[in-house]
Amino acid sequence: MAKISYLLNAPGADKPTPIFTFLSFDGRRVKVYANRSIHPRQWDATERRALTRGYPRNGALNDWLDLLADRLTTRCDTHAAAGTAPTAAELRALAETEAPEPEPDPVEAAGHGPVFWQRYDEWVNYTRAAGNVRTAQAHATAGRHLREFSEANGYTIDFDTLTSTVGDRWAAYLLNTVDLTDNTINKHLGRLKSFMKWAAKRGYTENTALDRVSWARREPDVMALSVAELGALETLPLPVGSRLEKARAWFLLACYTGLRYSDLVSIKPQHVRPATATLPAHLRLTAKKTRAVVNVPLSAAALGIVNRLLAGELASIKSQPITNPVLNRFLKELGQLAGIDSPVEVIRYRGGVADVATAPKYERLTVHTARRTFVTLNLGKGMSAEFVMKLTGHTSYKSFQRYVNLTPQRVAEEFARFHEMPE
Repeated sequence: MAKISYLLNAPGADKPTPIFTFLSFDGRRVKVYANRSIHPRQWDATERRALTRGYPRNGALNDWLDLLADRLTTRCDTHAAAGTAPTAAELRALAETEAPEPEPDPVEAAGHGPVFWQRYDEWVNYTRAAGNVRTAQAHATAGRHLREFSEANGYTIDFDTLTSTVGDRWAAYLLNTVDLTDNTINKHLGRLKSFMKWAAKRGYTENTALDRVSWARREPDVMALSVAELGALETLPLPVGSRLEKARAWFLLACYTGLRYSDLVSIKPQHVRPATATLPAHLRLTAKKTRAVVNVPLSAAALGIVNRLLAGELASIKSQPITNPVLNRFLKELGQLAGIDSPVEVIRYRGGVADVATAPKYERLTVHTARRTFVTLNLGKGMSAEFVMKLTGHTSYKSFQRYVNLTPQRVAEEFARFHEMPE
């Protein structure tokens, strides 16, 4: 992992001086200029960032430094996953691509709506520019709900008006008017809190009232396929090259590797490492979500699907990977054809009250079910949790535990290992 920190070219100067970083990786150091300058008196030498208190424009400068650091780190991680090293010229070129234009200062924007919403849009755009498109979409959705709450209640949302009482009322609005579940409300509150912390770091606000607002999260039930259900899907007769056969291949590859959808569609030839005398064929790539480098051994079945993927045999009509929503729709159709229809409870909590419904299992089948299936079945085969976590790229047991689906049969088998059971 590359280590990045910023320095001033002439910290003792009485005029603006260029900002640069020494990028350290694999024992090498490369000097990369950030394509920005700043007066030393506006620079925090301890935090190695631009001061924002009294210098509101510097928030945009810090955004650029964060974006550049993300670009540099991503490029180094991509090369590390491929077993190569970036050139100095390649890294320096990343600073030549401009960041999105910063929003104007509040004084200049007086006629264009509340400053709060300008800064919120700036946050969403910054997240999107950093490559986190789906996260940016989630931020935008939270903002849309907050705007609708503001309009419905005739309440102006701004940095100074976001009190803990308003936060409580917004949560109640999300529950009673928008009809969201407790987990979704918890996520939206978390996004708004993240925005306020982001804004505080840039000197836009000192309001911390939302820190006192909370909404209980309820852990959802984890659904995974059993060995028999996975076998039914594997043996389902389908025409080779049909849309459902391609969808099954994507899903099975996720079941065999535990990879997220975002990582499946990112597999390139350089990620495939052939078998050696000491190691089996495996994938080595950088996970999109966590940026962690993962090494996933490939079974014969998984390697066969990877070869088809790289040959373009699993692409959609537009020669692109199948999209997540379309794949999820096809999987429900596949699950029904394979007879994966045992009834499962769907429990959603709203205001702490359980809303229980029953549906055939195939209706809840998504590509993420494959990752949970990978974890559940490998634990059932006796693999240690630590080993499975290494394969999935989880860094904490708390996040990993949400994927564990201990079936009644597995619980009974484990109990029998340590206790004498009746005949």
